Amino acid sequence: MRPAGIDFGVLGTLRMAAGDHVVSLGAPKQRAVFAMLLLNRGRPVSVDALIDAVWEQSPAAAARTALHSYISNLRKILAESGMPRETLAAAPPGYRLDVPEDATDLGRFEKEKVAGVRAAAAGHFPSAAVHLSAALAQWRGPVLGDLSDFAFVDAVAAALVDERIVVETARAEAEIACGQAALVIGPLESLVAEQPYREPLWVQLITAYYSCGRQADALDAFRRVKSILAEDLGIDPGAAISALQQRILRQEPLDVQGAAQATAVHTIGRLRSDSTRSSASRAGLRDASGRWFALRAMATRIGRLADNDIVLDAADVSRHHAVIVDAGSGPVMVDLRSANGVYVQGTRIEANTNLFDGDRIRIGAHEFTLELG
Repeated sequence: MRPAGIDFGVLGTLRMAAGDHVVSLGAPKQRAVFAMLLLNRGRPVSVDALIDAVWEQSPAAAARTALHSYISNLRKILAESGMPRETLAAAPPGYRLDVPEDATDLGRFEKEKVAGVRAAAAGHFPSAAVHLSAALAQWRGPVLGDLSDFAFVDAVAAALVDERIVVETARAEAEIACGQAALVIGPLESLVAEQPYREPLWVQLITAYYSCGRQADALDAFRRVKSILAEDLGIDPGAAISALQQRILRQEPLDVQGAAQATAVHTIGRLRSDSTRSSASRAGLRDASGRWFALRAMATRIGRLADNDIVLDAADVSRHHAVIVDAGSGPVMVDLRSANGVYVQGTRIEANTNLFDGDRIRIGAHEFTLELG
């Protein structure tokens, strides 16, 4: 339980608010400790994981002393705001922060995202657009923007931005299915400028132009993405964009509602349940020889260089190839624009994908199986 009006945020600067009053969470390292606990809400975070994330190379003994002090300070801050004593509790091998999902912007983002995808899968596109817009409304700025000096924030932010782009794409698709294509062209143009390699965004932009009777603009958008991908990455557009271009050249009608519903149905198949979320803290990768690689509490970096958490010393592995992030809703695999890609269940991921127990993962010639629990 929490007093009415207490709210927590990570989709922007770290924030705790009691009604209209923003609560000070102390010095940067103390706030970073709280951010780690908040991202892992409801799950124990080990002392070692907290020290590794917040202090990095600092001597462990000094860090443990400081951590104990910060936990005490945070408990006082929570108590002064009316939170129960057990909100921040010792939970071997570390500490656990228990706050309701609806008391966090990230929890509300996830809830509205799921509701929007389910509505779209059922063909209720106006409702889908409302839920997906509500999900995006939770964002206030760069993820943990006030803590960007801490290395763990980079991986978390990358995974959550990927989730935001997925929701932006789904909302555009729902709006187009509602006959509101003209309304999404401006926002989509801004998004492809921000994220030029995200082909699903380009698919929606091209579809929006064509749905508005602007065939020339649709084909120009195709030429733009083709040029960007060729010049920057040395690749051609994927099958979805290429097929869309051919349909436009033939002036065929597009089944925007059928496409939106099919996308949502596929996404539902990958939505994670709340019960899976609780087991993610025990996740690890097992390779073909049986060797076990435990996932870290927040982010596990995989690549060829020695500064990665899982080092794969092979020519077909990029220096920083991928990262597995758990920002509170289960592990997510993020491809760090690697040369050879990341394959999950035999399919190369576009940017990121949720991971599930038993998933087969291939990075270069290295194959792993994800085990949860």
